[in-house]
Amino acid sequence: MSRLEKLMKADRPWIADAGLETVMIFFEGLDLPHFASFFLLDSQEGRAALTRYFDKFLPVARDGGSGLVLDTATWRANMGWAAAMGLDAAAIRDANLRAVAFARDYRTMNETTGLPILVNGVLGPLGDGYVVGTAVTAAAAEKLYAAQIAVLAEAGVDLISAVTMTYPALAIGAARAAARDGLPHVISFTLETDGCLPNGQTLQAAIAEVDAATGGSPLFYMVNCAHPTHFQHLLTGEWVKRIGGIRANASRMSHAELDVMTELDDGDPDEFGALYRDLGAVLPNLRLIGGCCGSDHRHVGAASHHFHSHRAA
Repeated sequence: MSRLEKLMKADRPWIADAGLETVMIFFEGLDLPHFASFFLLDSQEGRAALTRYFDKFLPVARDGGSGLVLDTATWRANMGWAAAMGLDAAAIRDANLRAVAFARDYRTMNETTGLPILVNGVLGPLGDGYVVGTAVTAAAAEKLYAAQIAVLAEAGVDLISAVTMTYPALAIGAARAAARDGLPHVISFTLETDGCLPNGQTLQAAIAEVDAATGGSPLFYMVNCAHPTHFQHLLTGEWVKRIGGIRANASRMSHAELDVMTELDDGDPDEFGALYRDLGAVLPNLRLIGGCCGSDHRHVGAASHHFHSHRAA
């Protein structure tokens, strides 16, 4: 059975990591130009920091009796951001190759029979992760994502996850490009404090639009970069069965407030975990639980503990 099949058939959600970029900036004191974590791969210091970071999630997955979904550091490694970072297509290709190589090497060093590790090729938004800005069409998004996805496929990822999607056309383009390369894929939307996407659309409507445009090709959908209290009250109806993952922010603040913060708001890890327990009660098909901005291994550990303790009871 492949790692992806194990994830999809597991009797409990697998663990993902948390707010990689915020941990690197606020806890490790490292500079990430344009919030791009792949720059960490350029130095021994950065690679060591990445290793320390992921090492903290291994015992969380092990203690929870689950596997680990290991992200590649490629959230910004797309052609939508290349010019802003002064990079050309060759440099973006190299960044993706090195990120997957790092993840696969990490898996080789740490995977066991009882702890399977799935390498997850991460796509980020082509523009800002908090606001729509200049929207692109689904066709344009597909073209821009195609190059990154082709490299991730070549390098050997198990799964593609398009995260922090701010409007459906981005997600549709990513899903179509992944499907064209025969890669299983997941779509994750970011939400505002009212539970809607940054373009004002409801999560339910966005999922329906992507499913209609792609023939339902995503394995499942996720929510990331939003606090659970921003959206948990909206999770009712049959459509929530399409939600298979939650990677929430630690902070209750809005995106606009977080954008100007000079200190990290890491919230309350235990409250974070209890909220995941509540989410598990209304999301029957959860496959993955992790964190996003401001969260770290403490938050994901609390989420795993609360979630699995509740299920056991």
